[in-house]
Amino acid sequence: MSTVETGRITTDIPARMDRLPWTKWHWMVLIGLGTVWILDGLEVTIVGSMSDALKSPDTGLGMSSSQIGFAGAAYVAGACVGALFFGQLTDRLGRKKLFLVTLAVYACATVLTAFSMNPTWYFVARFFTGTGIGGEYAAINSAIDELIPKHYRGRVDIAINGSFWVGAAGGALLTIPLLDPTVINQEWGWRLAFGLGAILAVGILIVRRNVPESPRWLFIHGREDDAEEIVRDIEHTVSEDSGKQLETVDKKITVRQRKSIGMGLIARTVFTMYPKRTVLCFSLFVGQAFLYNAFFFTYGDTLSTFLDVKQVGWYIAVFALSNFLGALLLSPLFDSLGRVKMITFTYVASGVLLAVTGVMLGSLTAITLTLMGCIIFFLASAGASAAYLTASEVFPMETRALCIAFFYAIGTAAGGISGPLFFGWLIDKGSAEKDITVIAIGYFVGAALMIIGGIVEAFLGVKAEGQSLEDIATPLTAEDSEADMDAGGPGTGATSQPATT
Repeated sequence: MSTVETGRITTDIPARMDRLPWTKWHWMVLIGLGTVWILDGLEVTIVGSMSDALKSPDTGLGMSSSQIGFAGAAYVAGACVGALFFGQLTDRLGRKKLFLVTLAVYACATVLTAFSMNPTWYFVARFFTGTGIGGEYAAINSAIDELIPKHYRGRVDIAINGSFWVGAAGGALLTIPLLDPTVINQEWGWRLAFGLGAILAVGILIVRRNVPESPRWLFIHGREDDAEEIVRDIEHTVSEDSGKQLETVDKKITVRQRKSIGMGLIARTVFTMYPKRTVLCFSLFVGQAFLYNAFFFTYGDTLSTFLDVKQVGWYIAVFALSNFLGALLLSPLFDSLGRVKMITFTYVASGVLLAVTGVMLGSLTAITLTLMGCIIFFLASAGASAAYLTASEVFPMETRALCIAFFYAIGTAAGGISGPLFFGWLIDKGSAEKDITVIAIGYFVGAALMIIGGIVEAFLGVKAEGQSLEDIATPLTAEDSEADMDAGGPGTGATSQPATT
């Protein structure tokens, strides 16, 4: 891949974007880009609740339990592949192209899932559905961070990532009538559930077409005129919406424009320039991925197997609501109190509470287990969302999407595969022994990973609140970037103040 320099530009675009007040234009960006997590939550919850319908040879596809598990693994594998594949394209071709393409891939694959005629068709459709979702994470997180003003970036990113649980709650409630044979023919119920996800995706695609390309991506890739035009349009819209005259800025950055950034330079950025931040993101992603994939994705199975719950949808909906409220209500504190304090607190506190739940497991009922889960994940949800925020803001702009994709893929692969498999084995073992306490060891492992993640954040976390992305991590193409590179991460240019590393 060529990294030939095409020019050099001094621009005030980042400072102009960061000084904007919050208006309804930003709400359009939030709705257009952020709703992808609702789709992911909807997908995961529907699939988890549809296993019995898919097993039936009369109304489903006659799938066995192992095939149901394989379909879940196919979705996870697709998400990992999609994140890495589309992530590097997002940095190379632009944010907007990819956040439109990845949503289209998701919508088409979901429609194909609804029309599955046999297990093989279903497996392939689930893989490509995951591919679209994985690509969305990279494209959307990078676009959001580059379009949202610096003083709102933390709360917006965390709240949006937490909206996964709006989809999870909706999916849980949706499956209640769709799995009721007195309401709808079971042969069509599960197909309709996937079809509704595709309809929602098309609606989001229509809104998303109005979201502009990232001006930051444009000026670095030699399209400064397009970037300037977009920023002027945004400023005009924001000024009209707010009724205020925008303040002038005098902070500028000089960059060497390039059509593309070589993969070698990107790899060196992650592993040589920013080793501490790489360890930090790895710790945060693996901890939250194992916790969520292990606990939540086997939560319904735990309730039905050990606690004799017949309809788990209501329990999952309550659990999902607490997750969303945690991300929504705690998100402003990540901007006011700071990233390091809040991430450390949410990770360590949720880990300790999960360990306590493991100790108490033998005496808990379905209601008290759900209550403990609500308390734990009220905190963990905000922390897990902050992992995505961290990966999206602590690396240079040219590598942002691929870094998100890289850590998402690692976390998803580790938690999405090992977590459910481990918990599934513990549930089978506990079921044979008629002893729910067998699964406590899974809680202890998840608790340990979360606490470790919190401790790593305390020592290696980046105080990114209220800072421009270019101050947190100098663009690789910035004029003075070579002079600032060091093992702990580069400082910022002459026009910027360094973030704490």
